[in-house]
Amino acid sequence: MARDLETALLRSFVTAVRAGSISRAATALGHTQPALSQQLRKLEGIVGRPLLHRSPSGVSPTRAGEELLPYAERILSLSAQALTETGRALTGHCGVGLLEDLAASQLPQALADLARLHPGATLEVLTFSSAAMREAYDAGRIQLVLDEVPYVPGPPRWTVRRPLVWAIGQGVDVAADPLPVVLFSNPCLWRTAVLETLERNERRWHMTYESNSLVGVLAAVRAGLGVAALMPANLEPAMACHDEDALPTLPDVELGLARHPRTAGDPLVDAVETALRRTI
Repeated sequence: MARDLETALLRSFVTAVRAGSISRAATALGHTQPALSQQLRKLEGIVGRPLLHRSPSGVSPTRAGEELLPYAERILSLSAQALTETGRALTGHCGVGLLEDLAASQLPQALADLARLHPGATLEVLTFSSAAMREAYDAGRIQLVLDEVPYVPGPPRWTVRRPLVWAIGQGVDVAADPLPVVLFSNPCLWRTAVLETLERNERRWHMTYESNSLVGVLAAVRAGLGVAALMPANLEPAMACHDEDALPTLPDVELGLARHPRTAGDPLVDAVETALRRTI
């Protein structure tokens, strides 16, 4: 018998990973916790491998879960887009400004899928500094900006909180004193949050490397220079921390979307905004 991945099961899995907790995911989906747990175990049975590490502090994806996550998110995004956009041809141009960490995640794929559904539309995804992003937004080159809330160029239309996770370099001892840390260069809200978390938990640390780009931080972690804080979508399987108590829990990141006021009623911008909200 052929095995099928039901969208309801995939939605339960993706929501649990994003929330970092089965109870929070159940609340978000309007399910009971036992019902959601049953759906997750059903999905694990279909896949044939455990998808989540479960602990008193929450859940995190196993290696199999990390491998399934981008496929699950894309399937859900395509399903939603197919229901919304079928029979409606969109044209025009939409510029999207993304935080670099989001531009390296599943969002560009969701936008590419939308573009394939509407060959008459042109989508442009840009990553700039906050100042350059605002300049492009004010000039009308970018119609939508998805970034950390303090950096969006205008009042956000909506916000969402997403977790940060620890990425562990190969051979790095997470019990080391002081802890070797790879950081994003200032200005960076994540850098401040990481250091405040370590200080609050009385963990001594020393900076081994800093970079103003995700590419640089990932390269340093791959090289075994220390630990770093990343969004789950950018965590490579070899970097996952499987000991929940090894490092202090990191705070969430608050993201917000700003939309240029001149785009009110633009169906293409409406569709792109919907794709962003569903995928993030």
